[in-house]
Amino acid sequence: MAGNSSKRGRQTVRDMVLSMAAVGVVVVVAYFSIPSADGKGGVHAVPYQVELASAKRAAPYPLLGPDRLPDGWQATSVSYSPNDRGHAAWHLGINTASGQYAAIEQSNGKSADVVEQNVPGAQPDGTVTVAGQEWQRVQGDRYRALVRPAGDTGTTVLTGTASYEELAQLAETLH
Repeated sequence: MAGNSSKRGRQTVRDMVLSMAAVGVVVVVAYFSIPSADGKGGVHAVPYQVELASAKRAAPYPLLGPDRLPDGWQATSVSYSPNDRGHAAWHLGINTASGQYAAIEQSNGKSADVVEQNVPGAQPDGTVTVAGQEWQRVQGDRYRALVRPAGDTGTTVLTGTASYEELAQLAETLH
């Protein structure tokens, strides 16, 4: 009996390793064979128009958003949330046609706080005029941004890994 119990313990470990290997093979096959939602194997697009309309009604400032994104751009995340300090934040994450990330971040919090929260390490990088509006260019540690402070009505930050030109293209869509 003593011989069987020591043999049985080794079989259990061996069997467990073999079982884990079999499960691993199934997971790898499933990962590479199940297509993504958009068929491109990457970005999952989300509808944002309903959330934008609801946020515009709820926001204590003139909320901005695109009626339509440029061709090849996809919304990937959307949110609107008031916080306990009376500030409200609007976010729309976007994948550009070139595969870069861009986002609309808008809040009625202090302008400097909104910029620092969305563009860590932000440093001024000039200005640009888009659709008759002057935007401040800002370069951060990881992201760049176009910023339009609007006093008590909210600060708009267009940020991401997208180029300044792509951010300007996004600015042109805002209403």
